Amino acid sequence: MRARPISPSLVVEELADRIAALGTGSWSRVAIDGAPPAAPSDLADALVSPLRARGRDVVRVSARGFLRPASLRYEHGRDDPDLFYDEWLDVGGLVREVLGLLEPSGTGRVLPSLWDAALDRATRADYVSVRPGGVLLLDGSLLLGRGLPFELAVHLSLSRGALARRTAGDEAWTLPAYARYDSEVEPVRTADVALKVDDPGHPALVTDA
Repeated sequence: MRARPISPSLVVEELADRIAALGTGSWSRVAIDGAPPAAPSDLADALVSPLRARGRDVVRVSARGFLRPASLRYEHGRDDPDLFYDEWLDVGGLVREVLGLLEPSGTGRVLPSLWDAALDRATRADYVSVRPGGVLLLDGSLLLGRGLPFELAVHLSLSRGALARRTAGDEAWTLPAYARYDSEVEPVRTADVALKVDDPGHPALVTDA
C-alpha cells in the first residue's frame, strides 16, 4: 500500500464530494474512526459545513456519548485494555438509538447521545430528526470490525510510535488495545478511506496502488 500526500483542506473537500455522492434517496451513515490523538472528531466537525453547502442535512454524533456505565467499563479495573477494546462502547445502544434508525425503513429520528461518561449518568438528550438524504457523521475509536452499518468508513491511521508519543501518559494503558485493533481488524484495509495522520498538517491518503 502507498500513501499519497494530500492537504488537510483537500481531504475535507474530497471526502465531502464522496459522501455527497452516496445518494439522496435514504440516509448515509459515515464513520470517522481513529484514536483520540488522530482527532477524528475534528475531521467530522470540518465536514459539516461542506456537506450542508452540498445540500445535505447533517447530524453529528460522537461514540463518546455511547459508552457503557462505569460499573461495566471498570469491571476489572480502570486500565484493562481488553475491556476497553471489547466492552466500553455500547454497541447495542448505538445501533438502537442511531444507526438502526437511519436504515431505509427507519424513522430518521436519532439520539445524539445516550450516556455522559464523565458524570456517569444518562444525558437525557432529545431526539433529532434527519431529513431523508441526510448524513450521519459519527466519530469515535475502535469502530470498525464490530458489524456496525456504515455507508462509508474513514480511518485515521497513526503509526505505533506516533500514537505512543501523542497519547497522554495517563492514557498509555490503552495502547495495547489499539495495537490489537491494528492486528485483528486491519482498519487501514477495512475502511473505505484511510489517511495517515502522523503529521496532522501533512496527511497522506493510503491507496492500494
